[in-house]
Amino acid sequence: MTHCHDARGPGAHDPAALTVALIGQPNVGKSTVFNMLTGLNQHVGNWPGKTVEQRTGVYRRKGLTLNLVDLPGAYSLTANSEEERIARDYLIRSRPDVAIIVVNAAALERNLYLVAELLALPLRLVVALNMTDVAEQQGIQVEAHVLAAALAAPVVPIVATRNQGVQELVDQAVRLAGGADWKPSRPAIRPEHEPQLTALRELIAGHISHPYPADWVALKLLEGDREIIELARQALPADAWQRVQALLVKHEDAYLDIAGGRYEWIGRMVRAAVARPKAGAITFTDRLDRVATHPVAGLAVLLAMFGLVFWLTYTVATPAAGWLSEQALGWLTGLAQAILAGAPVWLNSLAADGLINGVGTVFTFLPILIVFFTMLGILEDMGYLARAAYVMDRFMHLMGLHGRSFLPLFLGFGCNVPAVMGSRIIEERRARLLTILLAPLVPCTARLAVIAFLAPAFFGGYATLVSWGLVTVNLFVLALAGIAINKLAYRGEHTAFIMELPLYHIPNPRTVALYVWHNTVGFVVKAGTLILIASMAVWALSTLPGRGVEESVLAAFGRWLEPAGRLLGLSDWRMIVALLTSFFAKENTIATLGVLYGSSDVTGALAGQVAAALTPAARLAFLVVVMLFIPCLATTATIRQETRSWRWALASIGLLLVLSLAAGIGVYQVGRLVGW
Repeated sequence: MTHCHDARGPGAHDPAALTVALIGQPNVGKSTVFNMLTGLNQHVGNWPGKTVEQRTGVYRRKGLTLNLVDLPGAYSLTANSEEERIARDYLIRSRPDVAIIVVNAAALERNLYLVAELLALPLRLVVALNMTDVAEQQGIQVEAHVLAAALAAPVVPIVATRNQGVQELVDQAVRLAGGADWKPSRPAIRPEHEPQLTALRELIAGHISHPYPADWVALKLLEGDREIIELARQALPADAWQRVQALLVKHEDAYLDIAGGRYEWIGRMVRAAVARPKAGAITFTDRLDRVATHPVAGLAVLLAMFGLVFWLTYTVATPAAGWLSEQALGWLTGLAQAILAGAPVWLNSLAADGLINGVGTVFTFLPILIVFFTMLGILEDMGYLARAAYVMDRFMHLMGLHGRSFLPLFLGFGCNVPAVMGSRIIEERRARLLTILLAPLVPCTARLAVIAFLAPAFFGGYATLVSWGLVTVNLFVLALAGIAINKLAYRGEHTAFIMELPLYHIPNPRTVALYVWHNTVGFVVKAGTLILIASMAVWALSTLPGRGVEESVLAAFGRWLEPAGRLLGLSDWRMIVALLTSFFAKENTIATLGVLYGSSDVTGALAGQVAAALTPAARLAFLVVVMLFIPCLATTATIRQETRSWRWALASIGLLLVLSLAAGIGVYQVGRLVGW
């Protein structure tokens, strides 16, 4: 087995710089501490070769630079998830100068288990006792100085959301990294298995390569850690490995004594430093959760919350998007035409129709994204999203998903782009990928706008019934696709849903603002580049070779696809091209039909022209395909961005292409049979 060499951070080489790792269990405020220290001086990417988000940042104070690494949330150092594996590997292999473990003062006993595991590593550790204000609201008093004395390690009480105690936390980290005494009180294994631990140390001595500490490896072997067992199997000589294996088989219950020793150690810490309220006291969180997690009332609260998201989207984001499209882009188009007044016609068209409108496609998403991420950030930071996921868990299990997948799928009704990006809140990779594949099946507002425009001309007084039916069909197909993918690709595997319900607290504006900033900028930079390039390509295809739209490359391609269109009842190539251009933006369906049918009247004449060209069965088939057709370019680019793979983006296109054409052909052929 290849072992990693010591890859210490900058602090190991530059005396004016230190590498500081931030670690903690989920929902303890670790990222809030990171945001308070780094602000905009942070980089968000992915760990090399992983889909898990990596956040690094820089904090400077008094001539000293701190390079901070925000490690993924981990409940323990036994690698049960990708996040825990990344956190453990970084601490062992990169050896930061100091680590800050953020713990929740209101749930100290549970959080101290990770502290107990970290103390087994050759790692200097500062404990950040966060949410002390929330703990006090629950009637819990934690004496930080007593806990520090019991741990024989620095403990700093903080309220990260108010930036209280954060500077003192940094000072303690710098002092400890600078060489202060470090002799912490470590938990010990129960005496029953102490001889076996000693025997393992002797058997692996000299065989386990740096950076793995031999004492820690022996402990993890006895604990039954699968990765460490595999490491030892490859590193040890055959005879030594056989003896280790025999010892582990004989004492397979040793993990109970290891965990028991840790819990006894935790009990001593808690008894010394924590005073709790009287038994039976009802907390503020308990009172709210009686409603928020109730099977019926919880659903009502959930609908009210997301009704608020929709209301804000329609009242704030939609008008802002319209202003950007009509006023800002209109002004830019006029400016470009004025500047290029004497330039060739093709250059004018490229600037106005290709570049400006291409960039405009990205910018019209911005109000929706900002509203979405603001609401998501607030709900996440206040602790409500965990309750929403809990309430919806039993429904999502039908598709092999769990409650966290509900939020991004639900918000797909506004726009599929934030729906895909919202999948970041799902920690388990399989569930996240399945959610990303299903998100484009949720009918977004752009698709619904196309339906609202065409349905009255297509079906008259039955337009409302047809529209509701189309939405129902979409959701039914989404459920069937989720069940089928889970059965075929994952063999019916169900994701375990174990989630801590954090205490409610007031959202921190800085944390929410940074969340909105980084997610919005990430979309503009990554997805926006692809949209700009593709918009220029559409402009070129609709103008070349310069003899008008009817003679363009786009028209030739549409005529080539006419045989496939006839299966749907679409004998006119213009209908097929309108579907294809919806890939760049769903609203392009109407714009393309207006250009190709030569009508600028979008109040009814165009819809009437289109209706006259189709039979009733073909009209319904066309609307079904519009609702189920491949994701737009922005959504496709975002899928590529979130999965870091074109394979998944193309799989999404292929899935929806097959589903939409199969459904459209089925509707048309059945309609023909009944003489419709």
